[in-house]
Amino acid sequence: MKTEFNSLFKEAKLDLLCGLRTPSFAVPTLVFPVLLYLFFGVFMMHGKQQGNDEVSIYTLVNYLVFGLMAPALFSFGANVAQERESGWLELKLISPLPPLYYLFAKCLSALIFTLLIAVLLFSTAWLAGAVHISLLAWVKLLVLGLAGTIPFCFLGLAIGLKFSAKGAMAITNLVFLPMAMLSGLWVPIFLMPEFLQQFAWILPSYHLSQLGLSIVGLGQGYSIFFHLIALSLISIIFAVIAAALYQSQGMPVRKRHRP
Repeated sequence: MKTEFNSLFKEAKLDLLCGLRTPSFAVPTLVFPVLLYLFFGVFMMHGKQQGNDEVSIYTLVNYLVFGLMAPALFSFGANVAQERESGWLELKLISPLPPLYYLFAKCLSALIFTLLIAVLLFSTAWLAGAVHISLLAWVKLLVLGLAGTIPFCFLGLAIGLKFSAKGAMAITNLVFLPMAMLSGLWVPIFLMPEFLQQFAWILPSYHLSQLGLSIVGLGQGYSIFFHLIALSLISIIFAVIAAALYQSQGMPVRKRHRP
């Protein structure tokens, strides 16, 4: 058990270091959500007293969701596609390391990035945004952010296993940005045209955002259980698709190398 844990820890450490040592990935991933929050949640509200606290809290929750999407989608989507094309994924599948460790390590890496983003956002919101909520609410938002990373890991994995390296990067961007917009992370969902609002119901980012807003008393009024069930179903669908694609990638490799 100890050896297996050490193997998983080392695999996750290598994946995390790879991300942190790639400035083109690490810097935008960690800094961009904070800059957006400062602009829309702090600077745009400067001098406006009425509703200032609510806007700061509202934008904090939404940019937390926006921030956690990137490391999960791009770490799995673009990186897995690149490793698959380079033969690194095949090497992982035939190595003594259990194949699932490769996925768990990437998931842990994405969770650590989410943790870093949450710490940066929470610190900025407390210091610059004058956001004052209960300690329990902070903890709930952090737990929600960590748990909410998982469905995007499954989605990113499906993209990475299905498309080429260049195609995966394009598809990930095509999924990431419209999903953020249509979920109401940039513009409140009720301000969008009615036909666009319908797309939100099938997006995990919308349900995750509503769960976060419900924690701070700013949700749209729908049941928390409804959002939990919807998010769970969407996650299961992504997981099944990713598992099917992963199986199709892994089984042929094992057959070719079987003695």
